[in-house]
This record gives sequence, structure tokens and C-alpha cells, in this order.
Amino acid sequence: MQKMKSRTYCFRCVVICAVILFTGGLWGADIVKLQARDAVAKVLVPSAPGEQSFTSGAATLDSSNSSLGYVMLNYNGKNPRVRFRVTTPAGINYTYFVTGYGRYVAYPLSGGSGDYKFVVYEAVPGQDNLYSTALSQSVSVTVADEFSPFLYPNYYVNFQDTSACVKKASVLAGDCAADLDVVSAVYHYVSGSVTYDNNKAKTVQSGYVPSPDATLAAGTGICFDYASLMSAMLRSQGIPTRLEVGYVGELYHAWISCYISEVGWVDGIIKFDGSSWTMMDPTLAAGSSVEKVREFLKDNIYSVKYSY
Repeated sequence: MQKMKSRTYCFRCVVICAVILFTGGLWGADIVKLQARDAVAKVLVPSAPGEQSFTSGAATLDSSNSSLGYVMLNYNGKNPRVRFRVTTPAGINYTYFVTGYGRYVAYPLSGGSGDYKFVVYEAVPGQDNLYSTALSQSVSVTVADEFSPFLYPNYYVNFQDTSACVKKASVLAGDCAADLDVVSAVYHYVSGSVTYDNNKAKTVQSGYVPSPDATLAAGTGICFDYASLMSAMLRSQGIPTRLEVGYVGELYHAWISCYISEVGWVDGIIKFDGSSWTMMDPTLAAGSSVEKVREFLKDNIYSVKYSY
């Protein structure tokens, strides 16, 4: 049996997010848009074909598509507290609260290629935070495309081709000529349509899982909600997007980074200096100015702990 520490994820957010300014003064006259991009949704669908799977008790792990950057887990038992731990080749532990009983759920292989360990834990009845191992399996993984883990839907970025957020992303991308324009359109829409929920930030519980469509419908959310919604919208447009969780100074926070074919990965701090892009955090424009964010970032460094 193993004693698991309860982690409290405080996805609180000082009112910060990334701002992307696409103005003539920023870009100058050298950027020429050659042709419109295809705005049709490109939703990848994770599957569990059973070609490589492992079953123990009520848990089944399907790693058939690990080369695509994900594994699938199906827990069909009745234990009310189940955890799934993914240990990356670098030894980083990703621990998930299993919530989707009786169906397969996709979990990203964010650590790239290498040897992973997957463990399912079931709570011991009557014992707080005491768990027994239900399944333990090591798998050697070769991820064929580094972007795949950040294009497929997964546990924290959950969407389908019928999702409202996917349909909205297609509308927003309709007039865009390049991926960079899509990022701008989605960013401005999310930051302008979703209000930061301070009460939720104060009361959110450990194990909280965001829902992109629920955030879109409610029009409110915390940083985790902003990041999940924007990640889903951009992934549905074929733009690799990482939902990242870590620290800004001492604050536990969620943000995103994305890969733009024209410029590469967008991560770092929040500005374009004329030659490179830096970190894009989709909750900034909910109530703060570019100047305030840059001032904040002078003394606060984004440190990534997990990528989904």
C-alpha cells in the first residue's frame, strides 16, 4: 500500500494573462499574407484499439497509440477514489483523479519518447489518503511527432468535433490568413468574453478538471479554465498548444504556449520584441494592461511544472 499526499491545486490567478498585439506598428509592412488558411476544424480522435493493452482488476491501460503521444485508461470499478499516475522518462510524476468511470480517457505523454511508468491506485476503504496499487505497467514509448501530445484532446483539454468551442473556433478562424491570426482571434475572443471568477479561484478544490464548453457557456472561469478553453480552440484548428501549469513567482498558475508555423513555439514572457515570441498566458487581458503585466513579470518568472 502507498500513502499518497494530497495536493491542493490552487489555480488562482492574479489578474494576468498574455497579450498579443498584432498591429501595423508591431509587424511593419514586411509581412505579406499570401492566402487564406483552411478554417475547417481538425479534431483528432484518441482511440483504444486494444493492440497493446494491460488489464488488472478494474483497470485497463491501452498504449496502442503511444506513438501519437497519448495512452488511454478505462476504470470500470466502483472504488470512489482512484488515482492514475504517469511517470515520464525524466521522472516527473503526473497524478490524475480518475473521474470517467466505465469509459476510456486520454492522457498525454508530455515527456516525449522514453520509458514511462503507469500506475493506477485505489483508495483503501476507511483509510484517508491510503491507496493500494491496482495496476502497474512500464512501457517504452517512441513519440513519432513532437506536436501530437498537444493536438489531441485529453484529460484537461477535452473537446470533440461537436463541441461548441470547436465550432466557435472555426467561426473565429474564418477570416484568418495564417495561424498567427487564429491565435490572435481566439485570444481576443476568450479574454474579452470570459470574466475572471475570483470566488471560484478562492474555493476551487483539489482535482478540479476544467470543461472548455462549460467555460464558454458560463462566460466565467479561473486561469485553468481560460487555458483549457483556448487550448481546445487552437488544437481544433491544428495549432499545437500546451496547457502548462507551474509557478509565477510563488503563485501556482495555469497558462498556455503554442506552436505557430510562421514563428515557432510561443513561450517566455509576454511581448514581441521584433524577432521572437514569448509566453502567452490567456488570462491577462481579463483586467490588466500590457504595462502592468510587463512590470509584474520583471520580478516574477514563469516556471513550468506540468504540460498537458
